[in-house]
Amino acid sequence: MPVDPATRYRTEGFPPQHQEQPGLTSRTEPRPDHGEESYVGHGRLQGYRALITGGDSGIGRATAIAFAREGADVAISYLPEEQEDAEDTARWIDRAGQRAVLLPGDARDEAYCTSLVSRTVDALGGLDVLVLNAAYQENRDSLEDLSTDELDRVFRTNLYGTVWIARAALPHLSAGSSIIVTSSIQAFNPSPQLIDYAMTKAAQVAFVKALAQQLGGRGIRVNAVAPGPIWTPLIPATNWPEKLPEFGQDTPLGRAGQPAELAPAYVYLASDAASYVSGAVLPVTGGKGL
Repeated sequence: MPVDPATRYRTEGFPPQHQEQPGLTSRTEPRPDHGEESYVGHGRLQGYRALITGGDSGIGRATAIAFAREGADVAISYLPEEQEDAEDTARWIDRAGQRAVLLPGDARDEAYCTSLVSRTVDALGGLDVLVLNAAYQENRDSLEDLSTDELDRVFRTNLYGTVWIARAALPHLSAGSSIIVTSSIQAFNPSPQLIDYAMTKAAQVAFVKALAQQLGGRGIRVNAVAPGPIWTPLIPATNWPEKLPEFGQDTPLGRAGQPAELAPAYVYLASDAASYVSGAVLPVTGGKGL
């Protein structure tokens, strides 16, 4: 029987809370659903080898679990401070009978980004799907208060890291491979408190559309997922506890989404079912328009 999407998950907002960046799953209340108990695989990525940045928690973890249950071996990158979450994700990959590779480091470091790809290829024997998901955001009360150091942190994490990793991955990708970028509804409908984050997400859309044109002749597809308000550790780490009781309440479905609701989008875009999909931005927004 169909499930009512408006009531499938928590319909009210979230209790005020705050974490230091980057945020941990164990300290997020209530705990996000990554599909640990619900996602069922159907072999759609059997034999694939995937690298997911920011794969320790949130959307990245949900995607890692789904990929593993679809038959893929998965390498994940994450900040060293997120080791606890990364190890938990690895356990779910292991339980699916697939190989998990943990690669801690900072996406702001070009050398790390380059080595991330080569280490993944060495560990998994190749690379078929690259999910560029790692991101940083912080609440900005005004443009006057946005320091250059913080601007640099957002741009290097969300844009430079994306380009560096994709560039390093290209020699290892072949026809049938794909790149998936986690953009955001913020690319199209920006919040003033996330002005710099929204700028990077809009730039990612341009990156996806241009790169899809570059790589189409090689049989490599490039797409993006644009999440709406999704409950992950990044949200309580964004320094806006007063917004949490209303988080996601302005969507047509009337609630925030869960990471588990994003994973099928990544599976689809990575699989042969999306063989004619490239340069696309797939919204998963609870009905909010792009």
